[in-house]
Amino acid sequence: MKKLALILLTLSLTAVNAQETENDTISPWKSKGNASLLLNQSNFSNWAAGGENNLSGNLGINYDLNYKKDDWTWDNKLMASYGLVKTNNSPFEKKTDDRLEFNSILGKKASGQWSYSAFLNFRTQFTKGYIYGKDENGAEIRTESTDFLSPGYLTFGPGMLWTKDQNLKINLAPATSKLTFVDNYYTSLPGYVDGTYFGVDANKSLRYELGFYASAYYKLDIMANVTAENILNLYSNYLEETQNVDVDYTLNIVMKINRYLSTNFSFQAIYDDNAFRGLQTRQVFGLGINYGF
Repeated sequence: MKKLALILLTLSLTAVNAQETENDTISPWKSKGNASLLLNQSNFSNWAAGGENNLSGNLGINYDLNYKKDDWTWDNKLMASYGLVKTNNSPFEKKTDDRLEFNSILGKKASGQWSYSAFLNFRTQFTKGYIYGKDENGAEIRTESTDFLSPGYLTFGPGMLWTKDQNLKINLAPATSKLTFVDNYYTSLPGYVDGTYFGVDANKSLRYELGFYASAYYKLDIMANVTAENILNLYSNYLEETQNVDVDYTLNIVMKINRYLSTNFSFQAIYDDNAFRGLQTRQVFGLGINYGF
């Protein structure tokens, strides 16, 4: 009986040790991110200085899913945000933010800090966008101008990736394809002129470009509980007006107050003469509920 008990004890300890070894194996996958909800409300009653009642909210998600094993790396980032504002003096809810973007870079170590790479970037918006104006009676009206996948951008190609660490990366892709998708409803409107809707020709729904793409990612801790994330994308089209470089820069700053509250600042600047001949900017700032995962 003692021998049997000793055998059973030995087998149990072996099984437990094997289970602990299996559970302690480091996964090649790592994920992190945060979701934030920013709310703002203003209300005025007989206020001599003036003001307009309003209620607004912004929901944002920033999520990373990364893989690293041996000579292979695969970094994925999802950025999504949406916001609305409602004021007393307008019959419409208006967007304060609308963004959906996915980035993916696959790397195979070449030499030193350089890797062979293949990347993909996808960008669009969630809902319809409008241009606002007034009718002959002075009432506010709106005209539909954009929608989900109108425009939508898909950019991909091979290249070389330089990585210092997870907080500093640069990718260079000299043979990059860029596809611009739109609903041909917009390019089929009477009087439409080729290229005036995000560069797409009349009655078409797709524009193809081949060019040079460069992207950089830099994240730093400014001070305790304050982080700044910088994302820069540059693109030059070989097939048309090579000197016009598309620029897309995003700055995300998170200032943590505690585990659930933070102050968030997001700024984005875009220059793309196929969309608008000028600089487009977007800024969102507020105190909100923050959840990290």
